[in-house]
Amino acid sequence: MPPVRPEDREEARSWLDFTLRRLSPSVQRKLLARFGAPDSVLAQPLSTVRAEFGAEVAQALAAAPPSEAIETALAWLDDVRHHLLTLADAAYPRNLLALADAPLVLYVVGDPGTLIRPAVAIVGARRATPGGLENARAFARALAERGFVVVSGLALGVDAAAHEGALEAEDGRTVAIVGTGADRVYPAKHRGLAHRIAERGAIVSEFPLGTAAQPYHFPRRNRLIAALARGTLVVEAAPESGSLITARLAAELGRDVFAIPGSIHNPLARGCHRLIREGAKLVERVDDLLEEWPDLVPTGAVARPSPTTPPPVAADDPLLTALGHDPVDFDTLMQRTGLTSEALSAMLLPLELDGAVVRLPGGRYQRTR
Repeated sequence: MPPVRPEDREEARSWLDFTLRRLSPSVQRKLLARFGAPDSVLAQPLSTVRAEFGAEVAQALAAAPPSEAIETALAWLDDVRHHLLTLADAAYPRNLLALADAPLVLYVVGDPGTLIRPAVAIVGARRATPGGLENARAFARALAERGFVVVSGLALGVDAAAHEGALEAEDGRTVAIVGTGADRVYPAKHRGLAHRIAERGAIVSEFPLGTAAQPYHFPRRNRLIAALARGTLVVEAAPESGSLITARLAAELGRDVFAIPGSIHNPLARGCHRLIREGAKLVERVDDLLEEWPDLVPTGAVARPSPTTPPPVAADDPLLTALGHDPVDFDTLMQRTGLTSEALSAMLLPLELDGAVVRLPGGRYQRTR
């Protein structure tokens, strides 16, 4: 997409002038519904605004334009990678219109065209288990290989793994919807990941440039994740996880909700189990999602093996048999195997190096295959 043209620049200025004023989003929407485009709202006699919307709204519109913020945003738009999508834009993603409070403007870094492609959201715990991270990465990679855009929130844990998995696919695309301004990266350690996402997808924010991360921003971000995607896959989630908010919003919007089950002993599986009890579809492989949308599988998508099919391991490995599929502490494993501490440590080490076993917090071990 080319840089903003002169005529578009004036339209962008009008939208920025309107949306950057001290007015709540709900009031902004009411003003647009009543008077039309932002320039029409700003041109209204203050007496009319005061009579219909009150003195506080009239005062906000009468105030001097937020010139510094407007010029900063217009300068930001000079970069060919930066875009401002408004409700009046043909490129505005129509999926978001399912929201009663669809953002009036979206700040986008990357390719806005990514926002209108078939998409699946992948969300989950920030402190996910190694198995959860691998599941997120594998499902995202498989979906991206089939032509789906993977949507997530750039957070630690499952979000980052989902973005990375999508980027591992040839020509994979991913979108990060963030709870800061589009010119900021949170958490800061994901700066490199954010750059890669912008090259192969888009970073999207409804918040003005320069906006720092605030706790109340993330539920707002979650509703955009839920609305943009055709379905939401929850990988791991505690019972009070923000991922469950995303899943609930997706269900309310008529989107599909999927969840990966886990061990009954894993606290991060409880949120997924709750979703399944409430009607979410249990998934073990990517085809479990795709069979719900035969009309949405993109043309030319490449079929790949299930992302959860593990590499082969010796079926009769006695230590893996003793481990089972639930986390086990070292002492319990000693009791099950009858091995000494030294012998057990010596047997665990090559399995850890091979990736067949992972060490969890609290001195517990879990097989991954």
